[in-house]
Parts: sequence; structure tokens; C-alpha cells
Amino acid sequence: MLRFKRLLVFSVFAVCVIAAFSFWAVRQPGADARTALAPPPRAGAKLTSSGLTTAVNVTRSADAEWLTRAAELTGIPARALRAYVAAAATANDSAPGCRIGWNTVAAVGFVESAHGTYGGGNLNTAGQASGPIIGPSLNGAGFAAIADTDAGALDGDARWDHAVGPMQFIPSTWRLVGRDGNGDGTADPFNIDDAALSAAAYLCAHGRDLSTAQGWTDAIYSYNQSASYLRQVRDEATAYAEKAGTS
Repeated sequence: MLRFKRLLVFSVFAVCVIAAFSFWAVRQPGADARTALAPPPRAGAKLTSSGLTTAVNVTRSADAEWLTRAAELTGIPARALRAYVAAAATANDSAPGCRIGWNTVAAVGFVESAHGTYGGGNLNTAGQASGPIIGPSLNGAGFAAIADTDAGALDGDARWDHAVGPMQFIPSTWRLVGRDGNGDGTADPFNIDDAALSAAAYLCAHGRDLSTAQGWTDAIYSYNQSASYLRQVRDEATAYAEKAGTS
């Protein structure tokens, strides 16, 4: 009986030690429960010099003939596709180690706002959304609670923040990473050129290499911390690469 009691005490102690170690391990920097997903193939594109010089040096855009064909094959509106291609090219010029494909930027754009067509809207020739694309109130009811950070300037709500624009940036994040992608001197989250470039740069941040499983997963997870979101973006990006061809 004494031996049994000692064995029982030892077993309980061992379980406690293992549990304590497991808790310690998952709290350490770099520990993460999500599984890295294989990145989607990188879609190809035919680029041409646009002659445009901007604050972020957007000098290349999609070839017009290629753009028309790729838009038909993928179902992405040509105006949005043009922005995604330019954004990826510019991001890779700025950070050659990123290796982001335009199809990853496009997949984020599809999941976030159906390429700027959410709610029946569309993008005009300048890349501007026909109506304000504003996400739900981040008031803690089914979403994270994020108190207003922009006095309602972008989302019209002076109490709670909302994600805005075709790439759905939170105002506080836009203030930090928003870029001027069309050279008009303003970083506008409701303009697809600005929003796509900002999204590509955001995904490439911290030296990520999106050609690797860990780099791609970390990038998309930084945009939305959801396993289902990761899978949806990867599925869309893979489909675009299959339809448009890879580089």
C-alpha cells in the first residue's frame, strides 16, 4: 500500500511537471500553435515600364495585353489586378528577399473585399472604390475590441475602429504602413493602388521570405490571426496561379 501511495504521488508530481513545462514552452517567444502551410505557387506576370515615378518608385505595371487575358482567366477585375501586380513588383524591388507573388496580394484582396466590389461596388479607372468599404464595428461583439484611433476620420465612427478600404486596414495600422501607390501625393486606404502596395509591404515586413512555408504563413497570419483565413487565402492564391500561370 505504501509503495502504491508513493507511486501515485510520483505520478501526480510528474504530470504537474510536464504540464508546467508545456505551459512554459508555449509562452516562450517564437512558440506558436499554428502549422506552417506550404506557400502557393508564385504567379507570373508580363511587366512593362509605365514611366511613372512616385514616392515609392512604382515604375512598372502589367502589360496591357497580358492584363486583359489574365483578368479573364482569373475573374479578377482588371483594375484591381493591375494594382496587385504593381504592388508585388514594387515590394520585391524594395525587399528582393520577400519573393511575394501578386496572386498572394490578390487573394488577400478577394477575401477582404472581393477586390473592392463588396456591397455591389466597383473600382473606377483611378482605382477608387465607388463607395466606402467599411468593416464591422470592432466593439468586442464577435470581433476584437479596438477603441477609436482616428476620431472617425476614415471609418466615420469616433467610438470604435473599423477596418477600411479594399484591403481592410485598421486606421491605426494604416497610419503606420499606408503608402502612396499611384503617385498622387496621398496614401488613401480606399484607393486600390495605395491599399495593395501597403498590403504587399506589410506582408513583406520583418524580412519575411514568402517563398518559404514559415515566411508565407507568418505574413498572412500577421494580416488576420485565423487558421481558416490562412487556408482561404492560400486556396485563392493557388487558384490564381493555376489559371494565370506561374513564373
